Amino acid sequence: MRRTYVALAAALVLGPAACGGGGSYTTVADKIRNTGHVVVGTKWDQPSLGLKAGKGPPQGFDVDVARYIVDHLSGGREVDITWREAPSSAREALLQNGSVDLIAASYSITESRKPKVTFGGPYVIVRQDTLVRADDNRIRNVTDLKGKRICLAAGSNSYRRIVGSPPDGMLALPAELVHAADYSHCVRMLEAHELDAVSTENLALAGYAQREPGRFRLLNDPISVEKWGIGLKHGDAATCEAVNRAIDDMWRDGTATRLLRKWFGKTGVELPASRPDPEGCRSTVGTAPHRG
Repeated sequence: MRRTYVALAAALVLGPAACGGGGSYTTVADKIRNTGHVVVGTKWDQPSLGLKAGKGPPQGFDVDVARYIVDHLSGGREVDITWREAPSSAREALLQNGSVDLIAASYSITESRKPKVTFGGPYVIVRQDTLVRADDNRIRNVTDLKGKRICLAAGSNSYRRIVGSPPDGMLALPAELVHAADYSHCVRMLEAHELDAVSTENLALAGYAQREPGRFRLLNDPISVEKWGIGLKHGDAATCEAVNRAIDDMWRDGTATRLLRKWFGKTGVELPASRPDPEGCRSTVGTAPHRG
């Protein structure tokens, strides 16, 4: 009987981690440290950022950033990562319903997203640029997009910088929007002459251009700067702060620069050179419970 009481006391002290890794955890960082497992959402269709080929895990800059951050959050514990596809159109839903613990997927920090997502970072600041067919001499700069067919990838805000009015829009150009499921679909439609331009962050576009040399070109005429952050369930400020510390270390120890050169060093795109200022994690009061 005494041994039963001791076992029960130990279970109460250890909490959910003593129950095989299940249960409810206050934060994602807490789940990682207690269970050694995390579910990470990334893109699976974007070359050099997050691309999944075959049965292995996705590969790319965002994937490597996610690995670094998870390792930092674990406190040195070995962590099993389950990778889950996080297309632009589903990112908020995946966080809200607990399908993923965090997202690293060219996820721009915007004011419209902050009421739904807590963002760690940004881990990098990139420029929005435009991809066109290499042989299309009609488009040399962003003002040439007037009247052209522009891709609208589901869940992305990039098209608004071109056609929208201030404050969201930068150019307010009249253009025809062509809907697509994601940016890989956009690029296929561009190649098939079903639209004229794809506009989003330059690192994402550079990956497509690098995969098929000579087929596409970047205008190198930036529209705006975008801040890529790590998406967390809304209210998880403690994990957000831990993510920001990881990003500090990633830039300080040279990992961020090394990863940028690894994935984009041959694209000709001007690469970010310094750690961006963090946005801050306390936009909401309290901490949202995390379901493990």
